[in-house]
Amino acid sequence: MKTILVVDDEAKIVQIAQDYLSHNGFSVITADNGRLALQLAQEQQPDLIVLDLGLPEINGFDVTRALRKTSEVPIIVLTARGEETDRLVGLELGADDYMVKPFSPKELVARVRAVLRRSETRSTQNDSDKTQLRINDMTIDIPRMQVCVGETNIDLTATEFQLLLALARQPGRLFTRAQLLDTLHGIAFESYERAIDAHIKNLRRKIEPNSREPRYILTVYGVGYKFNDVA
Repeated sequence: MKTILVVDDEAKIVQIAQDYLSHNGFSVITADNGRLALQLAQEQQPDLIVLDLGLPEINGFDVTRALRKTSEVPIIVLTARGEETDRLVGLELGADDYMVKPFSPKELVARVRAVLRRSETRSTQNDSDKTQLRINDMTIDIPRMQVCVGETNIDLTATEFQLLLALARQPGRLFTRAQLLDTLHGIAFESYERAIDAHIKNLRRKIEPNSREPRYILTVYGVGYKFNDVA
């Protein structure tokens, strides 16, 4: 049974999350402040953390920052409606997904399952030593920097290849523009995040059957991009 740590200082939200997650087969532990969250994360080693960013004692940003120094535990951050900057910062600190409060409990369960599934895929099929990635009908030959979609070879620039590889290695994960820009260090020297949009546009033009209705690289409005894990 997977253990979920739910961290929020609103008792009603914690209770709803606990009820729905427990009903769907998860073991749930809870915390109402950041200090306790870090303590439980270390002692209980949960499989996933649902983390509100607006916490007392230690806020959710600092909790995420502290966790990422020693752990890759999946994190879903909770943000208030309209707080776009908070969710961007949360993702850039290393969160795996976000939800805006108030949220649907059923959606929370679905998000938890999806993030756990992606995490398990990464741990059991770690591609750091693999020479190829195969996702649906796309094959990425990493040493040769070659990409095939179906039977078609796709010519990509080094920048486009590195962007595609970063996204495809973690299908379904949301990447901000800043995170994608980080993948280009040593390859490109753009310092402006919006340059990512131009590279993604060119990449879609080459790999997508219809670049206006992307199948592989999806836009997450207000956040960035992700590789479609159900293409």
